[in-house]
Amino acid sequence: MTDLTITDALVFDGVSAELAEASLHIHDGAIADITGPGERATRAERVIDAAGRTVIPGLIDAHFHAYGISLNGLECDASPLSYLALAGARRLRRALARGFTTVRDVAGGDLGLARALEAGLIPGPRYLYTGPALSQTGGHGDARPAELDICMHGGHLCEVVDGVENLRVAVRERFRTGAHAIKIMTSGGVMSPTDPIRPAQYSPEEVAAVTAEATRRGSYVAAHAYSPEAIRHSVLGGVRSIEHGNLMDEPTAALMAEHGAFLVPTLATYDAMRRRGEEIGLPGFARIKNEEVLHSGQQAVELAHAAGVPVGFGTDLMGDLEDDQLIGLRLQTEAAGPLTCLRSATSVNARLLNRPDLGRIAVGARADLVILDTTDPLTDLTALWDEARPRQVVQGGVPLT
Repeated sequence: MTDLTITDALVFDGVSAELAEASLHIHDGAIADITGPGERATRAERVIDAAGRTVIPGLIDAHFHAYGISLNGLECDASPLSYLALAGARRLRRALARGFTTVRDVAGGDLGLARALEAGLIPGPRYLYTGPALSQTGGHGDARPAELDICMHGGHLCEVVDGVENLRVAVRERFRTGAHAIKIMTSGGVMSPTDPIRPAQYSPEEVAAVTAEATRRGSYVAAHAYSPEAIRHSVLGGVRSIEHGNLMDEPTAALMAEHGAFLVPTLATYDAMRRRGEEIGLPGFARIKNEEVLHSGQQAVELAHAAGVPVGFGTDLMGDLEDDQLIGLRLQTEAAGPLTCLRSATSVNARLLNRPDLGRIAVGARADLVILDTTDPLTDLTALWDEARPRQVVQGGVPLT
């Protein structure tokens, strides 16, 4: 792996409010040296002149679905895995080109796709997956409409598993095959056909069994949860990462902070379904549910920050909506401000993933970087989310062509 030097950049390190003038020297895929103006910088044979541009850590999407080829859950779960893998490879390649150098796939993904990425057979972000999410019968991950008599033993995005012992086996199998964490459904959802959004799903004993298995493995559990009752149910059961959380209230935010739980908002998906629902054929029941959570998403982000909850960043975009990924940055900036949003999509998400080598520009961190065409992304905001503006992506010290 050849060395790389990036010279004369303005640097957002993932945390600091102030941009710093610096040059970065990259060796063996990691940042080996950072030098300020006037300091002697190590220069590699390959040099990127970043004068007039800003370098930020590679973005992290903590709620991604490589196999989310459709808003129809049955289509995702029942399609041939070979087709899903090819479609997922394209989704991953496009995410990397947008500057997302790491994604956490929280319903789907598998060892085969991860191996293909690691071996360089397909280009894509660093890939952390949970395998199929776990859902109770009739829960958010059960894509069967009530009027159809369908037997569903498993799926590529979600698996219906009931009972403590069955859940233990399912969790152990996911870790056997390389899962980064475990995903469970603990409330209803917008796209699920048979469940209301608010009631909690899975029994306390079932949630506790899943979190106990993950904790003993040195991992954690992420839970799809919208309502205060579902969030409390999850956090008290040991869940670490609340996905969505749109209907959160102040007491629930305080409980999350007390237990050290993260919130991963996914504002992009509700906005996309509102704007593009007719275009993508969004079912009527989903439009009604989407309206219930749409306008409360930004308020949940505000409540979480006020309570001291660490807030990450995710998108949850299915099917053709994937090209709205960067719009999520605009929406979260509107809720929390540009600095807080950038931290969420870099250093906070890295903490969530237990990956201190990601989401930061520091000596020893992985050289996953995005070079933006601006001298200040905290004021020149469109540089973050306008795909028409040039950006250069570096992953593991290798610039994308």
